[in-house]
Amino acid sequence: MINISLRVNGRNYELNIEGNERLIDVLRDRLGFKSVKEGCGSGDCGLCIVLMNGKPVHSCMVMGFQAREKEITTVEHLGDEDNLHPIQKAFTDVGAVQCGYCIPAAILVSKHILENHENPTQNDIRWFLRSVLCRCGSYLRFEKAIYEVSQQVR
Repeated sequence: MINISLRVNGRNYELNIEGNERLIDVLRDRLGFKSVKEGCGSGDCGLCIVLMNGKPVHSCMVMGFQAREKEITTVEHLGDEDNLHPIQKAFTDVGAVQCGYCIPAAILVSKHILENHENPTQNDIRWFLRSVLCRCGSYLRFEKAIYEVSQQVR
């Protein structure tokens, strides 16, 4: 067993994990953050993306012990149904939310884009969104939502 401390959504956690336990398993199974989804288990689909120290990572490819002393953000931290984050509201307003399976990861990638690119271009947005597989094909709506939020910030 390995003892780790990490901060998830602004709250500190200390727990013992197995050496082969992935971050996705720690977040979902041990801490109950169900927005973190597993699709492929090999880092290809992006459904498991979380922000680690502000950067998108595939949590299925990160070992739990690698998150030691890191700040992890899941979509649960952004807003709730009564007080949506601007990105969540934009996704809803433009109809980007279809089946919803990829939405938590897409929203976290969007957050990263908007926090790190003052005026993202369509190419910037597409480059970052390449890491999230949406089987409903909502990419153009994702782009529109991100663009609309970027214009509000200006």
